[in-house]
Amino acid sequence: MRFSFKFGDSEELSDRLIQLVRAGKKTATCGALREYGSGKEEMPAVGRQDIALNWDDSPALLLETVEVQHLRFCDVDEYFALAEGENETLQGWQRDHKAYFERTGGFDPEMVLVCERFRLVRDLEADPD
Repeated sequence: MRFSFKFGDSEELSDRLIQLVRAGKKTATCGALREYGSGKEEMPAVGRQDIALNWDDSPALLLETVEVQHLRFCDVDEYFALAEGENETLQGWQRDHKAYFERTGGFDPEMVLVCERFRLVRDLEADPD
């Protein structure tokens, strides 16, 4: 079974993150554990292929999960942070993700994140079949 999801919390951020995946710069993502299960987002699973949607709900990318970890925000290392492709330093990742989590439900440095690494299987806009 495949699930679909959107990157980010705005059209601008979603578009930017999709472009980073297409460019090969974004190979990881994370979300607050509180956002998963019980009618919310589906927990990522290694080997499953999911569809990343554009902000307008049209399919953008087919991604395959290759690793899932649960880490506290304060334990995310530079290796994972830079794989998200959004920042050039761990400190930049921490700043931007703190602001994101504050906008989307609250931030705590001890909060648990679902940290996912993925690979791009297909760009669904370039190759819709």
